[in-house]
Amino acid sequence: MKAKNIGFMIAVALTAVILIGCDQEKVLTASEIPSEITEYVSTHFPNNNLLQAVEDRDGLTKTYDVVLSDNITLEFNRKKEITDIDGNTKLPDTVIPNEISQYVATNFPNNVITDWELEDQHQQVGLDNGADLEFTMNGDFIRIDN
Repeated sequence: MKAKNIGFMIAVALTAVILIGCDQEKVLTASEIPSEITEYVSTHFPNNNLLQAVEDRDGLTKTYDVVLSDNITLEFNRKKEITDIDGNTKLPDTVIPNEISQYVATNFPNNVITDWELEDQHQQVGLDNGADLEFTMNGDFIRIDN
């Protein structure tokens, strides 16, 4: 019985060490960047240069962080789907769901969307006036998030 407990504790400790040791960032060369990411960038940000792409492993989670010219950052999940876009100027209309673009144009006609993020089961956009707006996955307005 005592040997079983020791074996179990060793297995738990090794698993913890492996998971903690998996935190890694790897700067990708141009040929290592997944094609889904390069296609997304060339489709939606054709006037921006891809400056750096980093594969980030944190335990069992893998993401890709991409830096473009004009201070635009993108984050993709392990499936290489966009989850976060941060910029300082107006984001391309092609990266914002139509329902959200229409809501902002109607309710904030003097502002532009500079950030977009997929959070759990919501979407959030940041405006150039500092306001953050939260929407459902279908693009229905929920609230202004402080």
